[in-house]
Amino acid sequence: MRGPETGGTPPSDSPGQRSERPGKPGALLYALVSALVAGGLVLVAGACAPLLSDNARPELAGTGRLRAGLILSNQVLVDKDPASGQLRGVTVALAKRLAARLDVPFTAVEYATPAALVDSFDRDEWDVAFLAYDPERALQVAFSPAYMEVDNTYLVPAGSPVQSVDDADRPGVRIGVPARSAPDLFLTRALRAATLLRVPGGAAPALELLSTGGADAYAENAHLLTLYAARLAGSRVLDGRYTVIRHAMATPRARPFAANYVRRFVEDAKQDGTVDAAIRAAGLRRVRVAPPER
Repeated sequence: MRGPETGGTPPSDSPGQRSERPGKPGALLYALVSALVAGGLVLVAGACAPLLSDNARPELAGTGRLRAGLILSNQVLVDKDPASGQLRGVTVALAKRLAARLDVPFTAVEYATPAALVDSFDRDEWDVAFLAYDPERALQVAFSPAYMEVDNTYLVPAGSPVQSVDDADRPGVRIGVPARSAPDLFLTRALRAATLLRVPGGAAPALELLSTGGADAYAENAHLLTLYAARLAGSRVLDGRYTVIRHAMATPRARPFAANYVRRFVEDAKQDGTVDAAIRAAGLRRVRVAPPER
């Protein structure tokens, strides 16, 4: 659209020729549209600002690298090769992808159990952490949307009185669970009659508890229980589930730019196939990509 004339004969106001002079409808419309466009650009820029890596980088990689807290006792999250020490799994793939986006190196911060990672919440040992969402934990850290969902059920030894998931919550039934894990937190709230027996996370305590008759069932994610069952003759993983655990990324609560950036990163990783590819590469059972939360 041609702007107001700057010299010569003023434009005619006769019918069929539109005036561009200030105060006329055409000029007012032009000014209004321009203002709306400019305002929209400002709003878009403001909304996107927390997602830019330049803003998030100091909160995610203030040490010059991305430190990722990983739980080694849960092979749904990470698997460590006993010979080489190499880490692989869904969380490792996501952490490396995020580090690449930020253009910084990735460093794994290893925790033996979920309880050990939770104890580190206020120690500035990691920039992002991978663990199951729980409302109690959300009081201490900022969670992203879930990136994957994991069925949780029971492993029962031969001769156990527990024959189905619905059988478990009865008087006299003893259920083993890794202490302060997501299954522990959920079942502590949900069980009404059965007794919880808390042990350290990992295969050895679980298998010892079941093989010695110390528990009638063991609560964990279905994939991990399948691995345990292969080492305990006569045991079986129950069909069904007592809950679905939603795994997410956490950031310290004092880092809002990091939280916003990680939230967008997780949604992008679900949409572009990164999470699905990592689940498939790890060969996880009864695990799936979480639905979008945008």
